[in-house]
Amino acid sequence: MPLKYRISIILALCALSIWALIPRNVTVRERDSNGALQDVKHRRVPLRQGLDLRGGMYIALEVDDSRQKIPASDKKEAIDRALKTVRSRIEGIGVSESVVQKQGDDRIVVQVPGIQDPERARKLVEEQAVLKFEITDKTQALERALPRLDQLVKQRGLVAKASGDTAGKSPTTVAKGLQGLLKAADTTKSDSAKKLAAAKGGKDSAAKADSVKLEPGGAFSSLLQQGSMPGEFYIAMDQIPTLQTYLADSTVKAALPPGKDLVAGTDSVSLQGKWYRAYYSVDSKPIITGDYIKTAQPNTNTMEGGTVVEFTLSNEGGRRFRTETGRHVGDFMAIILDDRVMGRPPVIQSAIGTRGQITMGGKSLTDAQDLALVLRAGALPVPLRVAQLQTIGPSLGVDSIHKCITASIIAVTLVVLIMLLYYRFSGLLAVGGLVLYMLYTLAALAGFDAVLTLPGIAGFVLSIGIAVDANVLIFERIREEMDRGKTIRTAIDEGFRHAMPAIVDSNVSTMLTAAVLYQYGTGAVKGFAVTLIAGIAASLVTSIFVVRTFYLLWLQRSRGAQTLSI
Repeated sequence: MPLKYRISIILALCALSIWALIPRNVTVRERDSNGALQDVKHRRVPLRQGLDLRGGMYIALEVDDSRQKIPASDKKEAIDRALKTVRSRIEGIGVSESVVQKQGDDRIVVQVPGIQDPERARKLVEEQAVLKFEITDKTQALERALPRLDQLVKQRGLVAKASGDTAGKSPTTVAKGLQGLLKAADTTKSDSAKKLAAAKGGKDSAAKADSVKLEPGGAFSSLLQQGSMPGEFYIAMDQIPTLQTYLADSTVKAALPPGKDLVAGTDSVSLQGKWYRAYYSVDSKPIITGDYIKTAQPNTNTMEGGTVVEFTLSNEGGRRFRTETGRHVGDFMAIILDDRVMGRPPVIQSAIGTRGQITMGGKSLTDAQDLALVLRAGALPVPLRVAQLQTIGPSLGVDSIHKCITASIIAVTLVVLIMLLYYRFSGLLAVGGLVLYMLYTLAALAGFDAVLTLPGIAGFVLSIGIAVDANVLIFERIREEMDRGKTIRTAIDEGFRHAMPAIVDSNVSTMLTAAVLYQYGTGAVKGFAVTLIAGIAASLVTSIFVVRTFYLLWLQRSRGAQTLSI
């Protein structure tokens, strides 16, 4: 190849590399905290810093088999569907340069650099966000099943000794106190209640179901205190573990009324210094789910204060919701998110269409934004659990950068000094090739949109040694040819030709090892592998093509040279 073409190729590669490494402003479409799309300008800096340099959070998510059994053959598909939902949620936080990717066939890795609230990010990716609207039971099915439940609890030896302030106090007395408290709460519209916005045209035709008097004595029934609406019960906080123990027994759980679920609520009330948690008996079949939600936005309630989440259903969802709520006018509808009844169920005053709202009560605007975000992104197709969590502070990242830069400077300086002292002029040409090698490698990493991590920098420094190793092989072969009495031009040509097989074999074997690390390694190991592969490719270009071009340029400018300092 003519020398002028060689020089043109090298200069073109330098220009492309410099262009790839220049920071620039890019405009992207992102959703704001209200879910609206807008154009946002970001400063795109090539070679983004990873978590170990910049600080942030690393989360590894796996399918939670304890909450839902997923066949091994279906896990890959479930992870693929969950990946899209998790990515939408993370992007909705507004943190730029976050990474959400699948690792293997059963794990999702989330990397969020520079996040200010790690607990919020963890909650967003782990929350399943299954939203359902279900009617509370007005048939008193659970009350009629209590004798059977009491009998089973006793037969299976699950009876726990009564403890706490309810001992020696009649459940009927406690229930009356609770009902009076709840009526007062209804009048003042407790901040912890979340209500669905229904059309105000119809009159309140909801008639409270007559409270059923739960007779004391049974182990199961003694835990429940009747509420003031159909299907509502209250349980003392210190008795909730006992109830959970009973319901964990498969026989007791199977004896619950068919087609009904007993779901815990988010509301709690205090009576005479003792706190009670609300539970609701609801229809198992929801009238509608969150799958039909089209948009959801946080807002403030100017009438009652506090925050709300306004949602809009799709056309199909609106038709179904209008039909179902029209059939249940006067009934109470529980809004259930992840098996929790959100506040006290509101009464359906009339048929509801495509628009509604969930009142957040005393919760912050951030909580409303998070709820709107998970509703927009959709429910996770499978429950996920956090398998690994690492939080790295920014101060640790700065310290790592300083140490990494120091180590890299020392390593490169030693390599340059050895090459100059041992090979002199040829070593100077190798150092020139080494400068271009580093430029090409960094540009290649920027082109891959790679994230710079500590293992990646280690791979970069290691590849510098590999690049110099190729030059060492070439220089030694040139020495051997010159010792045999050949001319400088012939010695250079023969040196490159004879060193080529060894250079290619060593670099290809190293590249295959790096490819295996990339295929089967974790995030940090993959960063090392990518940097190593890019470095090896650049070293082949610089040691074989660039350094030889330098030699040819020197030979052209110093015609008749009889000696070569090598």
